[in-house]
Amino acid sequence: MQSGVTQHAAAAGFAPERLARIDGWMREQVDGGRLAGLNTLIWRRGQLAYDGAYGLADIARGTPFRSDTLVRIYSMTKPLTSVAIMMLYEQGRFQLDDPITRFLPAFRNMRVHTGGGRLGYSSEAALRDITFRDLLTHTSGLTYGFMEATPVDALYRQNGVHFERDDVDLGDVIETAAKLPLLAQPGSAWNYSIATDVLGHLVAVIADEDFAEYMRRRVLRPLGMHDTDFHAPADLQARFAACYVRGPDGKPKLLDAPETSRFARPPRIASGGGGLVGTATDYLRFCRFMLNKGTLDGVRLLGRKTVELMTSNHLRGDMADMGQPRFAETSYVGIGFGLGFSVTLDPAQAQVLGTPGEYSWGGMASTTFWCDPVEDLAVVMMTQLVPSSTYPIRRELRVLSYQAMTD
Repeated sequence: MQSGVTQHAAAAGFAPERLARIDGWMREQVDGGRLAGLNTLIWRRGQLAYDGAYGLADIARGTPFRSDTLVRIYSMTKPLTSVAIMMLYEQGRFQLDDPITRFLPAFRNMRVHTGGGRLGYSSEAALRDITFRDLLTHTSGLTYGFMEATPVDALYRQNGVHFERDDVDLGDVIETAAKLPLLAQPGSAWNYSIATDVLGHLVAVIADEDFAEYMRRRVLRPLGMHDTDFHAPADLQARFAACYVRGPDGKPKLLDAPETSRFARPPRIASGGGGLVGTATDYLRFCRFMLNKGTLDGVRLLGRKTVELMTSNHLRGDMADMGQPRFAETSYVGIGFGLGFSVTLDPAQAQVLGTPGEYSWGGMASTTFWCDPVEDLAVVMMTQLVPSSTYPIRRELRVLSYQAMTD
């Protein structure tokens, strides 16, 4: 590979020879058999300091991985959906502590699971309704069926609460979830969940517009994210990556081929929690928009104070204090959560290089991004390996990025 270090690295405050360590790290991931391919973009002080890629986007086709490779960003969809709902918040359509039952009456009189399983369970009444803030912070009491950790997760699987279905609409799945018990009392614990898909449905209901169309018209296209959508269209299929898992021999094994992927055609349900396909180049535009406090290239979607609110910690303490000491490969001691983003509170407690106030999130296929307002820094890394806990590559990249800074 050619070095990803750009001519702007020194002006952006990096030691070029230290930033070049990312070259060797990416080569090691691929040549060592961990990943098929990956790419990394680093933006600082208004300049692209690093633009590197190595390996293959599709082993079968021999397609090289590049910064314009289309990948499944899965849960990195969530911050974009959070922006969409906060745009409606700025219009005065709701307050963060409003109950979502204002718009979704199916969530009235929710029950909270207290014992038992799918063949019979006990529950108690929810002490209050779920609020918009609960959804944005993942403290709603909702869950995911694929977590396979609790009896409520099993109920989700049993009742088809997922967003890959082509026999029902988004609202139908949300209404089914509303009939099932919550995992915890609203506001009491942090649990990763379908909350952001509920927010996507709320966008559709409040705006009276199809959620996918709203995202395209009001968020993605204004930000210049022209390759990002809820599927990879035919004219971009050549750039669409394959997705892998770790095989028995430790090397990437095909999980989802581009030509047969469900992401190769428009979905029945546009998932606000994990449905987007996009590129590192596009996602960096979103990061720049966030670093610029809601504006990019003359287009403003959010006000400065709204972005500051979204990227502040809204939990009582850190995520460990809210019942989530660890998620994927990452410790959540010293990490809080805002309105759609994790927020670093204390790098020493989190035991990784970073800055208080940086915000981030990742996707199931090991993709990640983070924005550091103090350092005026954004980093995006794309690959396609499920699950994201397979290797600690996100933490490794954080170290490699921050160690290269000179000022």
